[in-house]
Amino acid sequence: MQIVLIPGLMNDGWVWRHQIGALSRIAPVSIACNDHSASLTDMAARIVDGSTGPIAVAGHSMGGRIALEVWRRAPERIAGLALLDTGVHGPRDAEVPGRRRLVELARDEGMAAVAADWMPQMLAASRRGDQALTDGITAMIARCTPDIFAAQQEAMIGRADLAPLLPRIGCPTLVSTGEEDGWSPPEQHVAIAEAIPGATLRIVAGGGHMLPVEMPEAVTDILVEWAARAKAA
Repeated sequence: MQIVLIPGLMNDGWVWRHQIGALSRIAPVSIACNDHSASLTDMAARIVDGSTGPIAVAGHSMGGRIALEVWRRAPERIAGLALLDTGVHGPRDAEVPGRRRLVELARDEGMAAVAADWMPQMLAASRRGDQALTDGITAMIARCTPDIFAAQQEAMIGRADLAPLLPRIGCPTLVSTGEEDGWSPPEQHVAIAEAIPGATLRIVAGGGHMLPVEMPEAVTDILVEWAARAKAA
């Protein structure tokens, strides 16, 4: 079994840095790259085609949607799914202008301006004053170019409704979010977990949308538990 960790919008492997070591004790770990594609299905195809054998797939935010597309593409190869701070619904009309506004901001003022606009709503209130955390997230976002960001936003705008997949999933599945995630709230994850047979739900106290870096120890613990179950299955 291999473990594939999928970052979210504008994110890279930095967001998973706290979890890699512990997970690598269970199975080899790789980080997916979502750059240079404007389709979640194409991002998923890259993961499937770039790996062999069984894979346990963990996705954060947009990465959770990609993880579900990976399962749709090759369900027989998926040893486990972990869906963090994510959703399954299709695009909502109200979100599209906001996504395109951020792309315009990226092209006009750069990715640091996007980070400043985007970040407050993504963090739990208690974490917004953590300078090391916010500096790290800003640096990560700055590594994403406006063109990459634009393509990823188009992928999100063009995403499918994945709710019909959920009752068909039979592998060990973790569904988790922060209790203060206002973008992908707990009630959304309760519904996802209830729709997946046997899914484990974990709502992390004090966490927001950027859960793997806001609450790294808690996320490491629940992912290690999930990966061990996936390997045993």
